[in-house]
Amino acid sequence: MSALRSKAMRPWWLLSPALVTITLLVVVPMSLILIYSFYINIDLGVDRPAFSFENWSELFTDNYYHVAIWKTFRLSVIVTVLAALLGYIPAYFIANTTYKHKWLLLLLLILPFWVSFIIRTLSWIHIMGNQGAINGVLLWLGVIDEPLQMMFNEFAVIVGFIHVFLPYMILNVYVSLEGVDRNLVPAARTLGCSPWQAFREVTLPLSLPGLAAGSLLVFVLTAGSYVTPLILGGPNDFLYGNLIYDAILSELNWPMGATLSFTLLVLLGLVVVLYSRIMGMNQLYKAFG
Repeated sequence: MSALRSKAMRPWWLLSPALVTITLLVVVPMSLILIYSFYINIDLGVDRPAFSFENWSELFTDNYYHVAIWKTFRLSVIVTVLAALLGYIPAYFIANTTYKHKWLLLLLLILPFWVSFIIRTLSWIHIMGNQGAINGVLLWLGVIDEPLQMMFNEFAVIVGFIHVFLPYMILNVYVSLEGVDRNLVPAARTLGCSPWQAFREVTLPLSLPGLAAGSLLVFVLTAGSYVTPLILGGPNDFLYGNLIYDAILSELNWPMGATLSFTLLVLLGLVVVLYSRIMGMNQLYKAFG
């Protein structure tokens, strides 16, 4: 009996380091955030322990937060779709190129990660601003008489998001395409498929795990970001992450910030659950593996 019990407990002993790490770094902090969301903010930076639903009631009744959630998910979908369309082509090219130094192309793709996220975002001010490169060239050519207003709006926020998160999409699609058998497309062509039919029937379906994983990653990162709207957006281009930032750092209302943070965690968790129901988590592991 003891031998059978020891054999049954062996997987738990092997998993114990991972379970302890997840508990200490994920479960415990999230539990503390949930508990703190029931506190009451008395003054700037002054909170009183209590079991109050005041913060949650404000979240569910104030339309301001509902608009922020809607804008965040709408913008995340737009950025994800554009990143998928723009990222598939370079990923396909890198995966199928005959260039012997393919590692150089991957290095160029990863190179932006060596530059600070904030610096990459700020660079768009010098590109699309009134005194930026685009307006400077157009004014010099005489195409326009006054600078185009391309900054501090939703368009600038979308451009900034795509610039920062596009490599994540390309890398995931590339990994998926790299695992496709090279003989499948020639076999499809031999059976009478045109190049487009071979791509549509063979390559695209086999690359869907990477495309879905990249879309999930871009969506989650966009929904949780606040730096890009803060720098490139206008007063009305705030996202849900900006509300969390303002509640915690500007208003010093930590209970409300905890409420907003936990809500975003739940919403993004539902997106991941939906993904797992449609694609399956094994596809996500395969894409990242």
